[in-house]
Amino acid sequence: MEWREVVEDPSLRDLPYKIETNEWGQIVMTPASGKHAVCQSRILRWLVLSGLGEALAECPVQTSEGVRVADVAWASAVFLKKYGAPLCFPESPEIVIEVLSPSNSNTEMKDKRRLYFQAGAKEFWLCDEYGDMRFFSPKGEMEKSGLFPEFPGHIEIEVV
Repeated sequence: MEWREVVEDPSLRDLPYKIETNEWGQIVMTPASGKHAVCQSRILRWLVLSGLGEALAECPVQTSEGVRVADVAWASAVFLKKYGAPLCFPESPEIVIEVLSPSNSNTEMKDKRRLYFQAGAKEFWLCDEYGDMRFFSPKGEMEKSGLFPEFPGHIEIEVV
């Protein structure tokens, strides 16, 4: 299935899942949770408050193995000027962030990281179910983000 067909299919519009496609054009769905939404929201808020670039929620990126949808991405003004707001980004924004869901495996996250880097990402961030952050460059894991070194290593997920 082409990404345009997925986006335009009325039967897929209100699903409570994140939809991606795999290398064969098949739809892959991941269920959402409240904890996942809180992590995603807090990461987005932090990036928005940085005042730099644009924080993007549910960002579709064309990879060599189908469309992957990052939970959060960060794109510079230069990236956005180049691509605007397409149906699906043909290249990865500079930072791609995945928030782990109970259904995600380590293998799946390594594979997504590889695909996003192949598509041009400069950094890949991973937020686990406890709010702990891990940061990666194409060379491997980093102690902190190179683009946003002040980003916290932990996101508080308790709602008070």
